[in-house]
Amino acid sequence: MFKILILSNGHGEDLSGSLIAKQFVKSGYSVHALPIVGTGNHYEKEKIKIIGKTKEFSTGGIGYNSLKGRFTEIFGGEIFYLLKRLYLTFKIRKKYDYFFIVGDIVPVFFAWVCKKDFFTYLVAYSSHYEGKLKLPWPSKFFLLSQKAKKIYTRDSLTANDLTLQLKKEVYFLGNPFMDKFFPRNKELKKAEFSIGLFPGSRFPETLDNFVLILDVLEALSDLRYFQKIKFNFAIVNTLSSLKIKEIFQKRGWLKLENIKDNLLQFQYKFLEVNVYWNNFEKILLKSRCCISMAGTAAEQAIGLGKPVIQIEGKGPQFTKTFAEAQRRLLGKYVFCASKYKDKNDQINQTIKLIIKIIYLIKLNKKFMVSCNENAKKRLGENKACLKMVDDMNIVIKND
Repeated sequence: MFKILILSNGHGEDLSGSLIAKQFVKSGYSVHALPIVGTGNHYEKEKIKIIGKTKEFSTGGIGYNSLKGRFTEIFGGEIFYLLKRLYLTFKIRKKYDYFFIVGDIVPVFFAWVCKKDFFTYLVAYSSHYEGKLKLPWPSKFFLLSQKAKKIYTRDSLTANDLTLQLKKEVYFLGNPFMDKFFPRNKELKKAEFSIGLFPGSRFPETLDNFVLILDVLEALSDLRYFQKIKFNFAIVNTLSSLKIKEIFQKRGWLKLENIKDNLLQFQYKFLEVNVYWNNFEKILLKSRCCISMAGTAAEQAIGLGKPVIQIEGKGPQFTKTFAEAQRRLLGKYVFCASKYKDKNDQINQTIKLIIKIIYLIKLNKKFMVSCNENAKKRLGENKACLKMVDDMNIVIKND
């Protein structure tokens, strides 16, 4: 039995890594995971053994973070933590036949230092950002190594671009984090129009994002039309029900009766809001569009052909820069009020966008057809996990 170690570098990367791990196990491999940043909750859900003690950082890793976020990383001990993870990976390297890398240059560097044969899914990079992918130095050197058995990308544009740059075949077989949503055979209730509200997963940033989305909803609440629309928050466990109740109470919302343990309901003028815990997938599937201040959630929404309305936040992750990069990555069906004078102007422009999107969804059939075409182009088709593992199987058997 071949042994595989999965190295992933972030929340969304852990999700993809856990789904690939599950498929490896189905194919008869022994699989362990080493999440480089974060606690690896997704691996726990799939019952994949996690190597070493993990630690959560509020910024989620080095990338499109604010300047404050980068200082937080350094002084919060993230650099030293990464070095410890590198040392641990090096120490246990001989126990595994292959590494499977999910993320960016950091786990790729780990594999290269360990001199292990590795497969890599470069989910963190896309040619859609700049038109031509500029890999950070010295990524190309690592990826050109004979140790790099197969390279997979998150879209076809990047696969074609890297194939030319590396003069080595690079593949796009879909995105693992979309697999759980296929087949899309659940019919949306025609009478119900619901909007998913995604404030992100990192605490304390998710709290600030939650409050900013509430500001927008309160500004909508005078419009009787929104009485007909269901607004559903997808909340992570780091935001407790006690904290949520406290926020709504201070802002003058009326608490409605609880129906389920993982659901709270509140009302403000004409508008009602449902707050759910651990129900993201169901909320996304039944939403016609979403208001998002998150990374992977927005990608999954676009992958399902659902328009996304962004609200730029303070960060450290979901900043103006991050939001703008996300629009380049996911295409023209991510909408954002990006040119505003102040917070009130931002809220008013966001409301105009929400009304515009609802109008397009309800009255313009071509709009939704185009959203679905964009979904296939940007995120790909179904069964990415199966396709990747089958492709890697061929290499492993030949070795």
